[in-house]
Amino acid sequence: MAKQTWTVGEVAALTRVSVRTLHHYDALGLLRPHARTESGYRLYTPADLARLGRILAWRELGLGLGEIAALLEAGPDAERAALHAHAGALSLRLRRTQAQLDAVLNLLEGESRMKTEDMKTLFDGFEPAQYEEEAEQRWGDSDAYRQSRERTRRYSKADWERIKAEGETLNARYLALMDAGAAPDSEEARAAAEAHRAYFSRWFYDASAEMMAGLAQMWVEDGRFTRNIDRARPGLAAYQSAAVLAWASSQGAGQDT
Repeated sequence: MAKQTWTVGEVAALTRVSVRTLHHYDALGLLRPHARTESGYRLYTPADLARLGRILAWRELGLGLGEIAALLEAGPDAERAALHAHAGALSLRLRRTQAQLDAVLNLLEGESRMKTEDMKTLFDGFEPAQYEEEAEQRWGDSDAYRQSRERTRRYSKADWERIKAEGETLNARYLALMDAGAAPDSEEARAAAEAHRAYFSRWFYDASAEMMAGLAQMWVEDGRFTRNIDRARPGLAAYQSAAVLAWASSQGAGQDT
């Protein structure tokens, strides 16, 4: 029979989180064990361990304990919306880094005559201003992930509930367009895509047309994104993606300048 409860010492050994930290989480109400021994000692259940895993994941993303508590209290849908935004920002950063790596590997392979676009990719992620800001002890930069992390770490439970509600409204808008047979590149669908961009910009990071196009591609190329979006209805991810790509194209994204 699978183990159903763990003592605080066992959890500390299993997760490498100190007993002191676990006690602190309990005192804050962030992670209160659902069981006790007859002597009153803490016993953690599988649900408690799952919650601890989410706490550690959010800590890794830079959120404070108060912010994590508010997010978890707001419910799984709000947490899913936040994870979706963070995952999108991280994936965009990963793609950018991969493009830089490919350009560097081309240099290592002796391709001295790099194409203009290759050189642009090579230098795309190098931001000297970032280091100047650090030297001047200025906060923030233009990186989407950092911006998202800085914004979300301040959100209250009420903020996350608003994010959840606005996300559901966006989904409902797309679904209504699907039901009406509106083409993804129709004026109505592109207006929904613009509202989608405004949603990301308002709550997470300043989303350009290029960034939205990158996100739209990931919604259909990465099965994890597709499954998450299609929870509302199968096919929603593909429709959303096509609408956002059509809107981004109308804004000049992906076009040579």
